[in-house]
Amino acid sequence: MSDEHTASTIEPDPDEGTTAVLQEIIEAFDCTSGTLHRRDGDELTLVASVDIPEAVRSRIGRIPIGKGMAGLAAERAEPVDVCNLQTDDSGVAEEGARATGMEGSLAAPIFGADDRVEGTIGVAKPERYEFRPDEREQLMAVGRRLLDHDDA
Repeated sequence: MSDEHTASTIEPDPDEGTTAVLQEIIEAFDCTSGTLHRRDGDELTLVASVDIPEAVRSRIGRIPIGKGMAGLAAERAEPVDVCNLQTDDSGVAEEGARATGMEGSLAAPIFGADDRVEGTIGVAKPERYEFRPDEREQLMAVGRRLLDHDDA
């Protein structure tokens, strides 16, 4: 993944650069789809998505902290994963997540310089997959690199 894209906060509006960086991350995790949300108060706002159906994008445009995988990752300040979105009955994934057609899914918080959750990043595979602890940590590390913690 390129370290070329950094910002003091997660970009407020989707653009080609943000989507391209998200695409690189998705490919690095051997996944096919993903999302990037930034924190706005008690909600997460979708900044970029790759291979997410419009019907799902409209539902995840704004997510309350604590709801769905991204919201839970932000609330818990730790990665949240589901090995099969299509059959999950744990309550972690929202009902609308099935519309993505994905199965293995991982969402991780993105921390700012003050260790505050600034957003979340998520990746998913079209097949059942249990993310390993090292992959969970790697996605968190990627999220940290998305932010520039230098106040200069």
